[in-house]
Amino acid sequence: MEFRIDSGVLTEAVAWAARVLPARSPVPVLGGLLLEAADGRLRVSGLDYEASARIEVDADTLRDGRALVLGRRLLDICKVLPHGPVDCVVDGARLSVTGGGARFGLSLLPLDDYPAQPALPARRGEVDAAAFAAAVGHVAVAAGRDDSLPVLTGIRLGLEGTTMTLAATDRYRYAVRTLEWKPEIPAEGVADPVDVVVPARRLTEIARSHAGAGTVGLALDAGSLGFESLACRTTTRLIDGRLPRHDKLFALGEHAVAVTERAPLLEAVKRVAVVAEGDSPVQLTFDGSGVHLQAGYEDDVASQRLPATLSGAESMTVAFHPGYLLDALGSFEAPEIGLRLLGPGQRALITDATDGGAGTHRHLLMSVKPLV
Repeated sequence: MEFRIDSGVLTEAVAWAARVLPARSPVPVLGGLLLEAADGRLRVSGLDYEASARIEVDADTLRDGRALVLGRRLLDICKVLPHGPVDCVVDGARLSVTGGGARFGLSLLPLDDYPAQPALPARRGEVDAAAFAAAVGHVAVAAGRDDSLPVLTGIRLGLEGTTMTLAATDRYRYAVRTLEWKPEIPAEGVADPVDVVVPARRLTEIARSHAGAGTVGLALDAGSLGFESLACRTTTRLIDGRLPRHDKLFALGEHAVAVTERAPLLEAVKRVAVVAEGDSPVQLTFDGSGVHLQAGYEDDVASQRLPATLSGAESMTVAFHPGYLLDALGSFEAPEIGLRLLGPGQRALITDATDGGAGTHRHLLMSVKPLV
């Protein structure tokens, strides 16, 4: 195998495929990237037991062939290559990478031990890549981190008609985001609804990697979810199980509604939370003239007051875990948010203030016992 390629193009391709490589693996070849050169194209592929990635880029292929090399070592080399053309040649049992007077050698891994790349599942439709990446980011903050409860570490992907629903919960908060997508209508005229759970970390990485592609195609089978855009494709396994439905949780019944500017509230929570030790909450007291934020106990306290409106009650005091509240506020982009409040120690729903409580982005938090 022999090919010539621009160092920047090679670095981007290797970095894209290396996203799926495991940090540690008992199977050495799974730390490898497969390079395949043929017909003026270079294909770079990586995989582990949970995900796969493949990208194709233009290259001057002087001799067709395949080579498997340690992916992270190749990425480290690519990052320090001089700008300009790079020559890559398989010479015996190593890959030589030469450019700008610098020369590197990489040992080859055994191709016979490398698993075959999984096939892309059946295509289901496509979605705007940037909107999809933003939506995944909006809900991923609520996904669990406890691997002993794997389903809660995932993001629910629901497809029904032209609506895509993304949702995540760790039992203490629940984020939901909807957006439009374009399903491919089968010959019988009706696309079956989809309700699967995808690993949150993987889905976040995949969505970000495709964000600049314009549109991204979605593919699905019984055990995996695939994405394809331009010359890039990725797959990830699904998580067995289902997330609890959010419909009843988000139906608050009679409640008060507070409206305030999001960015000032976010900064104020950061400010007063510096005195909130451990799980000490940040308290928000809404009344007719604004919202008073307070955190800390005894002499170690912080407070700030901001403009806000309240309807449905004369006053309302709620308190939240500061990290959860910051995650929720930071996931929104709207200039104003609405907080739909049942009372202390009960559910609170954060939304875009202009959506009437039933918009595309909603984040449910459990309030905690207010400060004494």
